[in-house]
Amino acid sequence: MKVSYHWLKAYVDRLPAAGELGRMLTMCGLEVEEVQTRQAQLDGVVVGLVEETAPHPNADRLTLCRTALGDGQSVQIVCGAPNVAAGQKVAVARTGATVNVIGPPPERAARPVRIRKARLRGEISEGMICAEDELGLSDDHTGIMVLDARAPVGTPLEQYLAAGGVETGDTVYNLAITPNRPDAVCHMGVARDIAARSQAALLRPDVRLPAAGGPPADAVTIRIACPGACRRYVAVLVRGVRVEASPLWLRRRLMAIGQRPINNVVDITNFVMQECGQPLHAFDLDLLAGATIEVRQAAGGESFVTLDGKQREVPAETVLICDAERPIALGGIMGGANSEVSSETVNVLLESAWFDPVTTRRSARAMGISTEASYRFERGVDSRGQVWAAARAAQLMCRLGGGAVEDGMVDCHPNPARQPVVDLRPARIDHVLGVRVARGEVLRILGSLGFALEEETGSVLRYRIPPHRPDITREIDLIEEVARIHGYDAVPEPAQIPVPSFLPVARPKDTVLADAKSCLVGLGYREIYTNSLLHRQEAEEFCCRELGAPGDVVETLNAVSDTMTTLRPSLLPGALAAMGFNSRRSQEQLRFFEFGHVFHRADTEDAFVPGYAEHESLLVAASGRVAPPNWDCDPETADYFDLKGDVEALLRVLRLPPAAFVPVRDATSVTAYHAVLQASGRSIGHVARVAPKLAEARDIRSGAYFAELNWDVLASLAARHLERSYTAVARHPAVRRDIALVVARDVPAGEMLEAIRRAGSPLLVRADIFDRFEGGPVGSQKKSLAFSLLLGADRTLMDAEINACTDGIVKELEARFGARLRQA
Repeated sequence: MKVSYHWLKAYVDRLPAAGELGRMLTMCGLEVEEVQTRQAQLDGVVVGLVEETAPHPNADRLTLCRTALGDGQSVQIVCGAPNVAAGQKVAVARTGATVNVIGPPPERAARPVRIRKARLRGEISEGMICAEDELGLSDDHTGIMVLDARAPVGTPLEQYLAAGGVETGDTVYNLAITPNRPDAVCHMGVARDIAARSQAALLRPDVRLPAAGGPPADAVTIRIACPGACRRYVAVLVRGVRVEASPLWLRRRLMAIGQRPINNVVDITNFVMQECGQPLHAFDLDLLAGATIEVRQAAGGESFVTLDGKQREVPAETVLICDAERPIALGGIMGGANSEVSSETVNVLLESAWFDPVTTRRSARAMGISTEASYRFERGVDSRGQVWAAARAAQLMCRLGGGAVEDGMVDCHPNPARQPVVDLRPARIDHVLGVRVARGEVLRILGSLGFALEEETGSVLRYRIPPHRPDITREIDLIEEVARIHGYDAVPEPAQIPVPSFLPVARPKDTVLADAKSCLVGLGYREIYTNSLLHRQEAEEFCCRELGAPGDVVETLNAVSDTMTTLRPSLLPGALAAMGFNSRRSQEQLRFFEFGHVFHRADTEDAFVPGYAEHESLLVAASGRVAPPNWDCDPETADYFDLKGDVEALLRVLRLPPAAFVPVRDATSVTAYHAVLQASGRSIGHVARVAPKLAEARDIRSGAYFAELNWDVLASLAARHLERSYTAVARHPAVRRDIALVVARDVPAGEMLEAIRRAGSPLLVRADIFDRFEGGPVGSQKKSLAFSLLLGADRTLMDAEINACTDGIVKELEARFGARLRQA
């Protein structure tokens, strides 16, 4: 939220300097994210009088203006504005001044230009009659800036504007307001904290509050059919309003915080909302059927055209503001096109209401609407501030629009809020903060923030919580208020800091994660972070059983954009995008890994949200050369077995038993081929080659390979093996035996290795495959696999033991896989 320094000056006596104020706001808990300083360009700009005008002889759209600049000076200025006329007081940039020249639409970019005496279409021009945007005063470029007829000719424009209360420069703070501070979403709320911190007086505009009843109550009937969703509805009538452009000071205030001026009536409602935090809405009274306002909740199936001209389907339970015939506004969100204030409006009904935060938030999210009003109602506005805000806006409409406020108001208040009380122990403040805060300082701080001391009983202070602070419910909340206003920087650093007598112990899952990252970095992989939101079409492409997501995709409500509508079912899309980005920039060695959550629809017993499945996943991806090219070698391109070996290395680091890779040769839309990875009897993921068409579509020039593992399962298995055990170095030499066997071509070597390890226990220390041969004497449908067996024990092995172990292994392979020893 943006607040203006000059705007704050109206509410704080002795406001600190702009630089100091930014630091003070942050120390009060209102974090300043950005500071913008703005200054209008008014050097050399004076008040001028257009004495007479004449058409330009050589240009239809230009006018010759004889303009007085004071001190008896009169110059000719060529002007292209359509609204220039004799007798006007105008802003004139004299020769030598610098103004902004606005470019053509749609960009309308501004560039600084120094004014000089020039000949325009054959006529001399000595100066420039300026529009507001050319001076940096506003974005208005509809015509030249016409000043009040009483403006003294020759007076510097900056001096004239300052006398009229128009700031020509400002400092704007962009504040990060947390959701628990609904009181701080307005200038007066921020000013309250500043005044309390700087021990200054809080200045509140003097507003005469109307009494309930009177002519407005006779003219308008208000009924609230949903008191839970609308606690209070106040209506004030202003008649005889002239709807026109707002004065410059008001437009400057709104534009400083990024709001676009519309007309004086609408601008006043926005001004008051930014001033006190209470959203208002102005209806054209003459467009309301039956002079009736009914507040009800939608039943569902209704549609409504809002102020932005969009036809919207209204979800059930949305608060609707209706007249006697139809809805005219979405309560707490946006008004309707059928009752908006226009240039023809004469009589205005001002709405000032309290709407339930939960109902407002749910309805706004369902319709994809976020407005300044809904932003405030969702957080909770002051439940007793409606009358003050309506009266303040009505008085401004009389002052700026020539209207007359009818005495009285309609105040429908079926569900008054009760102000809670909270007990505070001053001794508890000292204990929590670790510093002594004087009792008088505590009373001053809480009193300046609006907390009323109801009674003092012994060592307990009982405070009545003001309605603008619905977030204060406990004693610790009051202590926090004291702390932030007293100043966290006022808490002294202790001379001694106790050191805990125990060593912190990392959680098993954190240890496993650190080991995994260290291993992958050591293998040459870089960690990446990719977006968890995808385009629906891309999410559906990767939502398949082969990638561990057998259900449908998970769509989000109120998506940020069309390209981020769906939660990712796999980490692969993000990794492929990163690989393609790097490949297009001539990076040939691509090694990435990512930890992240993936989502799909599924009915699982342990689902946090029924019907949805979510787990953390680990993706390891590789493409390109296995190492940088060098003068003595040309590194090979990474393939499936390189990635498979890296996965096996990761499992070894995590001290997991050897895993089985069960091949699946059938291609899918995502993979050319893949293998299911099984460890400890559980499926934990897959290792695959990306389908060539998929890789080529993302400009990945060489083959891309990936492994996606269910990290939740993998980490839980690895956590069981965190304890390290010591194995003594063997005192006796190990014995190596090699065997070569012929099996059918489709027999997986991994399954044979697993069978060898089981059959060779307990003498078998390690088993590896070191050769594969096809063709020749083996035959076209067979293959030869050679295995290296390392046997050992804590004693010297005899030949009979070695031969028995080797024979047992061969017999197991013969029985399970039809293998036979290769003779040659």
